[in-house]
Parts: sequence; structure tokens; C-alpha cells
Amino acid sequence: MARRWRIRHKLTLGLALVVGIMALLLVGTLLGLRSYRSTMKSIDSKLNELKAAQDLRESIAGIHIAADSQNSRDLEAQIVLTREKLDLYREYLGATLVKKRDLDRGQDEVPLVRDLTEQLETLARIVREDQPATGSTVALPRNAGDERVLAQLRKLQVTVDTLRDHIDTDLRRRIDIAKADYRTSLILVCCVTGLGAVATVGLTRLAYRWIVDPIRDLHAKVSRVAEGNFDSKIEVQSGDEMQDLAAAFNDMTERLQHMYADLARQVNERSRQLVRSERLAGVGFLAAGVAHEINNPLASIAFCSEALERRLDDLLRDRKDHPDYSTVASYLKMIQEEAFRCKGITQKLLEFSRVGEKQRQMTSLAEIIQSVIDMLAHHQSYKDKHIEFQARQYPHLLVNAEEIKSVVLNLAVNGLESMEKDGRLTITLDTDDGMAVMRFSDTGCGMTSEVLENLFEPFFTRSRTGRGIGLGLSISHRIVTQHGGEIEAASAGPGQGSTFEVRLPLAAANSQGGSSLKMAA
Repeated sequence: MARRWRIRHKLTLGLALVVGIMALLLVGTLLGLRSYRSTMKSIDSKLNELKAAQDLRESIAGIHIAADSQNSRDLEAQIVLTREKLDLYREYLGATLVKKRDLDRGQDEVPLVRDLTEQLETLARIVREDQPATGSTVALPRNAGDERVLAQLRKLQVTVDTLRDHIDTDLRRRIDIAKADYRTSLILVCCVTGLGAVATVGLTRLAYRWIVDPIRDLHAKVSRVAEGNFDSKIEVQSGDEMQDLAAAFNDMTERLQHMYADLARQVNERSRQLVRSERLAGVGFLAAGVAHEINNPLASIAFCSEALERRLDDLLRDRKDHPDYSTVASYLKMIQEEAFRCKGITQKLLEFSRVGEKQRQMTSLAEIIQSVIDMLAHHQSYKDKHIEFQARQYPHLLVNAEEIKSVVLNLAVNGLESMEKDGRLTITLDTDDGMAVMRFSDTGCGMTSEVLENLFEPFFTRSRTGRGIGLGLSISHRIVTQHGGEIEAASAGPGQGSTFEVRLPLAAANSQGGSSLKMAA
């Protein structure tokens, strides 16, 4: 399987297949020629051996004739001739063994030649012993000598016949091996020829699949993209430069689509920020008027209600059992509480008008979070809920501690108020990519996509408790933005909890911190 193969790799594969097939054909041909050459040389050597063995056999037959004639000189001469024939055969056998043309490496012939040599020597000794001594007048008995000569001749005849049989057997074996090599070469050549035909068809199909078809598909899809159809994707699965080109083109069209979508999102976000800024500006102007026009009447109402409560207590000191005393006292208390509640609302509104840069100093975020947790731990409303703080890093930032503390407090309170009894709020502190990261994860009521979209808008609230005017998260968003950070909210849906993530830059804090320390020095 071509897995991420480039075009050069595929061409190399095709060339390798062609060269491999040609190499196999060449190997098959060379094997056949080599077998033929080896067979011819072996047959040539064995034929020489066979001719020499035949001459040796005829020479031994000549010894037999000379022995029958009882001519000692002829017998000795024939033995010498036979010894020469045996030496000639030994020479041919030695040449065969040196050239490695004998299948058994002379395992059968060498012992037989040794036996022939010994038998000839024995025959020559018998002949010499049968001759009368020089100057002797007593003739030796010839019958006993003839029997010994004939017995030795029979041994020579059997041995030389055995030698001829072995040579004949070697020739037949060599021919059988040549036939087998011929069949093997023929089968190899036929198979490789068939394989070459199949490979040619396969390479043609692969060439269309790897090169021709991708180019055709690429041309067709690029033409559609050129017509303005950016949704058309080019799908080429060739695993080479064609696929890379198609992927690059798809990435380009996808980036264009993302660019258009991002531009639309940025326009929408800037529009929302503009509307939010206009609202905040309006709230700022309203806050200034409220501070001037409403705070004084609210203070008067609160002061008068307290004064009335004291006067009522003095006048009815002896008549506290009057049925209307508790009612009047509760009404006065309610007036005071609502007046102070309105004062708190105006105080929040006033915070929008304070857009100036405030003094910052190096502060530990872990200490701020821990102080907020310690404060909320003693609050009666949150006694049955759990807060867990996990600090993986302990960053120090140049921030306005009070503002960051208000952000932490606001997010923690929102998380606690969104949960039922035995709920858990987990606060984690870490650093990531040059940013200090605070995460507030609760097991509360969660949020819908509509709530997430308008969460940081002024006066937008979906508080489960019904308290609040929808300014806490807007103030927190502005504080985090003024510190160069980001605040994001996420929720899997209603009833699945929420997570707020606050990211504050470390690099900016460090650089500002360095300049601040230099100024202080």
C-alpha cells in the first residue's frame, strides 16, 4: 500500500518492478545457460574418463590374451601398457576433480583407481615370481602360476567394469540434473513473463490512479472553485504531491471562509462592544446624576427613619405591649434597609463612572483568592456549600488588589448562589502561555446559550435568588479588560454547572512591575 509516497517514489517503484522482472528473466536465462555449460563440461570430462576406462579395460583384456599365450615378455609388456592406460585415466580423473566436474567429488572412482593400482602391482609381482631364476636348470610348475595370474586378472576385470559403471551412472545423473535445471529455467521464464504482463497492466492502472486521475479531479475541482464555489472540496487520496496540492488548496479556501466568518464575527463583536460602551457611558452619566440627586434624599430617608425609630422607642417605652408597636417598628426597619439597599445600588452605579487608572502593586493572586474564601467561609448563607481551592502555580501580578478582589468575590458569590445545598465551587490557579489563569467551576444551575451571549451586558441578570441588578459581571469584565486580560464563561447547559475563566497577562505585569520598582527607587 502506497502510504504517503511521493511521485518520485511511485516512479521508482515502477522502475524497480520493471528492472526486477528483467532481472528475473535474466536470472532464469543465465541459470539455464549455466546449467547447460556445466553439463557440457561434465559430460566432456566424463566421456574422456569413459574412453580412458574403456582403453584400460581393453588393455586388461590384452593381459588376459598374453597370459594365455604363456609368453612372459608379452605379458610384462602388456602389464606396462595397462599401467600407462591406468595413469592416463588417473590424469583425466584428476582434471575432473580439480575442475569440480564430478558430482560425488571422486568418492567412487578414487578408491577403484587405488584398487586397480594395487591389483596391477600384485599381478606384476606374480608374473616376476613365476619366471625361472637366471641360470637355473630346474623349471617351475606353470599351472599354479597361471591360476594366480588368472585370479588377479578377474579382479582387475571386475574392478574396471565397476569403474565404467560408476562413470556411466555419473553421466546419467548429470543429464538428469541438466533436465531438471532446464525445466526450472523454463518454468521461471514462463512465470516471470506472466508476472511481467500482470505488472505491466498493474502499473498502467496505478499510473492512472496515482497521476492521471488526481490531475483530472484537481482540474475539475479547481475550475469550480474558480467559479466562486468555495464549499467545493478537492478530495485526492493519492498520497503524494497531488494530495498535498489539493490539501493546500482546501486549506486556502477554508482560510478564506474562516477569514470571512471571522470578519463577520469581529464586526458583530465590535458592534456589541460599541453598544456596551454606549450603555456604560449612559450608566456613567446616570451614576453621576444619581449620586448627586438621589444619594442625599436616600441619606435623609435613612436618617429620618433611624430618628423616628429612636423617638418611637422613647415615647412608647412604657407601652411596648401596644398592638401597633411591632408593626410600626418593622416598617421603620424596612425603610432603613431599603434605603441602604438603594444606596448600595447607587454605589455600584458610581463605580462605572470611575474609569481612571488606579494605583497598582505587586500582588499574589493566591492570597487574594484565599482571603475571599476565608471571608465567604464565615458567611451564614454559604455554610452548607463547599469551596475548594487548587493552586498549581503562585503568580504575582502588578494589579489593583481591591479591583481583582472584587472580581474574585463576584465570581465566587455568583457560583455559590447558583448552587443548591452541598454544592461545590472549585477555584484553580495556574499559569499558561504567559498568562495567569483563574478558573471558577461550580455545580450549579448552569446557563443557556442566550444567557452566555448576554452575560456581561449591563443590567442583564438571571440570578437564581432574584437578587442583584446585573452589574457585577459587567464591572468584573471592565476591570479584567483594563488589566489587559480576558474573562470567559462556559456552560454545558442548564443544570450542568458553569465555568468562568479569568486570564491576566504575566509579561505585562512583570514589565510594569519593573518600571514601578524603578520609579519607587
